Amino acid sequence: MNAHTEHYGIRPLLLGAGCGLALLLSGAVFAAPAKPLFRAGACAIDVNPPKLPVHVLGMFTDRMADKVCDPLQARCLVLDDGQERLAIVVVDSCMMPRDLLDQAKDLARQKTGLRTDRILISATHTHSAPAAMGGLGTPPDEDYAKYLPGRIAEGIARAAQNLAPAKVGWAVVQAPEYTHTRRWILRPDKMTTDPFGERTVRANMHPGYVNPNAIGPSGPSDPAITVLSFQSLTGQPVALLANYSMHYYDSPMLSADYYGKFAERISQLLGAGTNAPAFVPMMSQGTSGDQMWMDYGKPANPPGLEAYAHAIAEKVFAAYQGIRYRDWAPLGMQEAKITLNFRLCDDKRLAWAKQLVAEMNGRLPRTQPEIYACEQVYLRQRPTAELKLQAVRIGEVGIAAFPNEVFALTGLKIKAQSPLQPTFNVTLANGSEGYIPPPEQHRLGGYTTWAARTAGLEVEAEPRIVETLLQLLEKVSGKPRRKLTLPRGPYSQAVIASKPLHYWRLDEFDGQYAAAAQGAAKAEFCGGVAFYLPGPRLADYAHAGTVNGAPHFAGGCLRATTRPIGNTYTVELWFWNGLPTDARGTTGCLFSRYGPQGQEGLAIGGTNGAMGRLVFTCGTGLPQPALAGQTTIQPKTWNHLVLVRQGRTVRVHLNGQAALEIAGEAPGFADSEHSHLRFGGDAENATPLEGRLDEVAFYLGALKPAEVAAHFRASGLPPQPQQTP
Repeated sequence: MNAHTEHYGIRPLLLGAGCGLALLLSGAVFAAPAKPLFRAGACAIDVNPPKLPVHVLGMFTDRMADKVCDPLQARCLVLDDGQERLAIVVVDSCMMPRDLLDQAKDLARQKTGLRTDRILISATHTHSAPAAMGGLGTPPDEDYAKYLPGRIAEGIARAAQNLAPAKVGWAVVQAPEYTHTRRWILRPDKMTTDPFGERTVRANMHPGYVNPNAIGPSGPSDPAITVLSFQSLTGQPVALLANYSMHYYDSPMLSADYYGKFAERISQLLGAGTNAPAFVPMMSQGTSGDQMWMDYGKPANPPGLEAYAHAIAEKVFAAYQGIRYRDWAPLGMQEAKITLNFRLCDDKRLAWAKQLVAEMNGRLPRTQPEIYACEQVYLRQRPTAELKLQAVRIGEVGIAAFPNEVFALTGLKIKAQSPLQPTFNVTLANGSEGYIPPPEQHRLGGYTTWAARTAGLEVEAEPRIVETLLQLLEKVSGKPRRKLTLPRGPYSQAVIASKPLHYWRLDEFDGQYAAAAQGAAKAEFCGGVAFYLPGPRLADYAHAGTVNGAPHFAGGCLRATTRPIGNTYTVELWFWNGLPTDARGTTGCLFSRYGPQGQEGLAIGGTNGAMGRLVFTCGTGLPQPALAGQTTIQPKTWNHLVLVRQGRTVRVHLNGQAALEIAGEAPGFADSEHSHLRFGGDAENATPLEGRLDEVAFYLGALKPAEVAAHFRASGLPPQPQQTP
């Protein structure tokens, strides 16, 4: 018996051959198997606090609110494909703890029969809602925390009661102008101190607009808005679930922030007002732990809360109009739990923390040192955390749910490898266990790495969570994850045709080593590095419709060891310098090879000479220019560079210019048993490039000028004019 047909009450009819023939001759008709039925039900229920004032979570110190500026809601969606039933809930809250949400799920199970592992509950992350839990200097609002689970469960129950035949569709729209990375890398000479009094902050959030002390973002943005739409069979809107990686806008207390304003506006655009059947729009929180609406690379131009929310709604509405609907889609949901450690302070810091807490004499903390002293004591009392992770399938759409604040880079990793396309990420779901920076971000310091309930999990938490969620997506889809591949286009094909000994394209999301597109030598990332920042807009990526990622070096470099190369070789790469050329003696080293006799290489000159121009040196060090270029390299621009050494002859090609940037002679350089290469740093890494590298190729021979010109033409970028200092 077919299990699917049995589920719908269809049992096989066992007939003898003669009987069957008689029925056919008499005109009897067999009933066709019932078509699977897809149903959706939605409900938006108020979760405004029954008593005021309330504590409000979302800033370093405690705040109180005594009025509701706009309604707070739990927006609930229940789906049923005939075999599987699940619920997705988005609550206007900053964060909600695991035990509160487990209680809400159990209450919903009692009311509806829904399995608790088939319920996903997340917070919008408005910073203007009652404190359903404590964090930093804010205590939990105990009365509200007791009130909230019952309201969430009631909303789920009402959504289940509203289940009706429905159809589903989805779309993705890009909105890069409305979300940006708020965490920026600071100049090495402009680092700041952490709450423990140590100078560790190389990257931090909210640097200020066009701040000369900030070099650039510490990670990429995720500009995609994913939209799931549910309609009745007659085309009436039932629910809409959107997802965007933007932290929050900022609103008066108490407020649903832009999430509520978005819901109001999209309802208006869809004509689903008070006279229409109930329609529940919801905006869920994407991977925005390092994202915000401000673009700190430009002067301030705040749009205002309502205008911002309306702009997002109009983006979604444009995508909504092109959605193709299915009258049935398979559902699936998988859940896993993992235990992670918190990063605990040493005994010296703990003693400092206990003394500071004792001096507070029971009052709430008022300063960052007081806040983080309290957090060190708290973490000692709770050294581990169990995280509940979920994956959901709705047709071909995947959802990954984290109980964390997640960087956009992490979300991009999930999206790129998920077997379901499109996939989006819902964060602060099923609990709240703080920020999970990618491991390399811990080296850069800053608020999102300071050990506390809000950011205290072990350094390797992020890769463990990503791997678990990818496994869940594989299970829920029944398909393996997608392999990460890079586009092979005109530029990379031209480079490979010239037969480099080594070629590293540097599109890594993470890891210790750069993958080799040609050759087998490992190139190791050393020191401070941030992955997948925007690289040059090469034709390869434009043709493929993908983003070119590049590593940003913040005190770090890329190093490799290869066989002896003698005095004939070529280095080809793209570079982006983020440091002003008057910041230090040598602005930044782009390439060096070194051994017992010293080193040679190419750098950008600084206050020691040839300021802002390329400099080739050979000897015991790199500070004194031997051969200098003509062009002043503009900071924060991408440049194509080819360095050719052929015996004593040195030539440098820059940005497709017909004329050589450097042409001269240098003494020979003797190798030892191996050749040691650094890209973005010198032998001591004393003057590393503070910026980005991409598409690094190393050749044993000397590229001819015609080959260099062909490579640049293949990039699809126009030649840059030479600028004489």
